[in-house]
Amino acid sequence: MKILIINGPNLDLLHLRDKNIYGGMSLSDINRKIEQEFPDIEFDFVQSASEEEIIHKIHGSRGIYEGIVINPGALSHSSIAIRDAIEFSSIPVVEVHLSNLSDREKFRNVMLTASKCAGYISGFKETGYLIAVYSIMKIIQK
Repeated sequence: MKILIINGPNLDLLHLRDKNIYGGMSLSDINRKIEQEFPDIEFDFVQSASEEEIIHKIHGSRGIYEGIVINPGALSHSSIAIRDAIEFSSIPVVEVHLSNLSDREKFRNVMLTASKCAGYISGFKETGYLIAVYSIMKIIQK
Protein backbone atom coordinates (compact mmCIF):
# COMPACT_ATOMS: atom_id res chain seq x y z
CA MET A 1 0.00 0.00 0.00
CA LYS A 2 1.21 3.49 -0.83
CA ILE A 3 -0.21 6.68 0.70
CA LEU A 4 0.53 10.31 -0.15
CA ILE A 5 0.74 12.76 2.75
CA ILE A 6 0.26 16.39 1.66
CA ASN A 7 0.92 19.32 3.98
CA GLY A 8 0.07 22.88 3.04
CA PRO A 9 1.41 26.32 3.92
CA ASN A 10 3.25 27.01 7.16
CA LEU A 11 3.30 23.40 8.29
CA ASP A 12 7.05 23.35 7.68
CA LEU A 13 7.23 25.91 10.51
CA LEU A 14 5.47 23.85 13.18
CA HIS A 15 8.53 24.08 15.42
CA LEU A 16 7.94 27.87 15.58
CA ARG A 17 4.18 27.78 16.17
CA ASP A 18 2.13 27.68 19.39
CA LYS A 19 2.66 24.22 20.88
CA ASN A 20 -0.61 24.45 22.82
CA ILE A 21 -2.50 24.70 19.53
CA TYR A 22 -0.38 22.62 17.14
CA GLY A 23 1.51 20.21 19.39
CA GLY A 24 5.23 19.99 20.04
CA MET A 25 6.40 18.00 17.03
CA SER A 26 8.03 19.31 13.89
CA LEU A 27 6.72 18.18 10.52
CA SER A 28 9.77 15.90 10.15
CA ASP A 29 8.98 14.38 13.55
CA ILE A 30 5.38 13.75 12.48
CA ASN A 31 6.52 12.11 9.23
CA ARG A 32 8.88 9.79 11.14
CA LYS A 33 6.10 8.92 13.60
CA ILE A 34 3.78 7.98 10.72
CA GLU A 35 6.44 5.73 9.18
CA GLN A 36 7.16 4.10 12.56
CA GLU A 37 3.47 3.42 13.26
CA PHE A 38 2.85 1.93 9.80
CA PRO A 39 6.07 0.18 8.70
CA ASP A 40 4.27 -1.89 6.05
CA ILE A 41 2.98 1.16 4.19
CA GLU A 42 5.04 3.21 1.76
CA PHE A 43 4.61 6.96 2.21
CA ASP A 44 5.48 9.96 0.10
CA PHE A 45 5.52 13.27 1.95
CA VAL A 46 4.93 16.64 0.31
CA GLN A 47 4.88 20.05 1.95
CA SER A 48 4.12 23.11 -0.12
CA ALA A 49 2.80 26.62 0.21
CA SER A 50 1.89 26.45 -3.48
CA GLU A 51 -1.76 25.77 -4.21
CA GLU A 52 -0.76 24.80 -7.76
CA GLU A 53 1.76 22.20 -6.56
CA ILE A 54 -0.77 20.66 -4.17
CA ILE A 55 -3.34 20.42 -6.97
CA HIS A 56 -0.83 18.75 -9.29
CA LYS A 57 0.07 16.23 -6.58
CA ILE A 58 -3.60 15.32 -6.12
CA HIS A 59 -4.16 15.07 -9.88
CA GLY A 60 -1.06 12.89 -10.28
CA SER A 61 -2.04 10.46 -7.53
CA ARG A 62 -4.20 8.16 -9.69
CA GLY A 63 -2.68 4.76 -10.16
CA ILE A 64 0.20 5.52 -7.80
CA TYR A 65 -1.43 5.82 -4.37
CA GLU A 66 -4.25 4.04 -2.59
CA GLY A 67 -5.07 7.10 -0.51
CA ILE A 68 -4.18 10.67 0.42
CA VAL A 69 -3.91 12.32 3.82
CA ILE A 70 -4.03 16.09 3.40
CA ASN A 71 -3.52 18.92 5.81
CA PRO A 72 -4.17 21.90 3.55
CA GLY A 73 -3.62 24.31 6.43
CA ALA A 74 -5.16 27.72 5.75
CA LEU A 75 -5.95 26.67 2.16
CA SER A 76 -8.73 24.52 3.62
CA HIS A 77 -10.67 27.73 4.21
CA SER A 78 -10.10 29.35 0.84
CA SER A 79 -9.16 26.95 -1.96
CA ILE A 80 -11.99 25.98 -4.24
CA ALA A 81 -9.33 24.64 -6.63
CA ILE A 82 -7.98 22.13 -4.07
CA ARG A 83 -11.58 21.23 -3.18
CA ASP A 84 -12.26 20.48 -6.85
CA ALA A 85 -9.06 18.43 -7.20
CA ILE A 86 -10.11 16.32 -4.21
CA GLU A 87 -13.59 15.90 -5.70
CA PHE A 88 -12.12 14.59 -8.96
CA SER A 89 -9.75 12.23 -7.15
CA SER A 90 -10.58 8.57 -7.58
CA ILE A 91 -8.93 7.52 -4.30
CA PRO A 92 -9.93 8.16 -0.67
CA VAL A 93 -8.77 11.45 0.82
CA VAL A 94 -8.83 12.20 4.55
CA GLU A 95 -8.24 15.75 5.78
CA VAL A 96 -6.30 16.43 8.97
CA HIS A 97 -5.94 19.55 11.10
CA LEU A 98 -3.63 19.57 14.11
CA SER A 99 -5.70 22.11 16.01
CA ASN A 100 -9.31 21.88 17.08
CA LEU A 101 -10.84 24.15 14.45
CA SER A 102 -14.17 24.42 16.25
CA ASP A 103 -12.34 26.03 19.16
CA ARG A 104 -10.63 28.68 17.00
CA GLU A 105 -11.60 31.75 15.02
CA LYS A 106 -14.97 31.57 13.30
CA PHE A 107 -13.50 31.73 9.77
CA ARG A 108 -11.64 28.47 10.46
CA ASN A 109 -14.98 26.68 10.78
CA VAL A 110 -15.50 26.99 7.02
CA MET A 111 -13.60 24.09 5.45
CA LEU A 112 -14.11 24.08 1.70
CA THR A 113 -11.84 21.11 1.12
CA ALA A 114 -13.18 18.82 3.86
CA SER A 115 -16.59 18.57 2.21
CA LYS A 116 -15.08 16.52 -0.64
CA CYS A 117 -12.99 14.23 1.56
CA ALA A 118 -14.05 10.87 2.94
CA GLY A 119 -13.81 12.59 6.34
CA TYR A 120 -11.73 14.99 8.39
CA ILE A 121 -9.94 14.85 11.70
CA SER A 122 -9.39 17.96 13.80
CA GLY A 123 -7.86 18.64 17.18
CA PHE A 124 -5.76 15.56 17.91
CA LYS A 125 -2.46 17.23 16.99
CA GLU A 126 0.02 14.74 15.41
CA THR A 127 -2.17 11.75 16.34
CA GLY A 128 -4.66 12.99 13.73
CA TYR A 129 -2.32 11.82 10.98
CA LEU A 130 -2.24 8.31 12.43
CA ILE A 131 -6.03 8.26 12.67
CA ALA A 132 -6.22 9.40 9.04
CA VAL A 133 -3.90 6.63 7.81
CA TYR A 134 -5.87 4.05 9.79
CA SER A 135 -9.10 5.43 8.30
CA ILE A 136 -7.76 5.11 4.75
CA MET A 137 -6.75 1.51 5.48
CA LYS A 138 -10.30 0.75 6.66
CA ILE A 139 -11.89 2.49 3.66
CA ILE A 140 -9.74 0.48 1.25
CA GLN A 141 -10.54 -2.82 3.00
CA LYS A 142 -14.31 -2.40 2.43
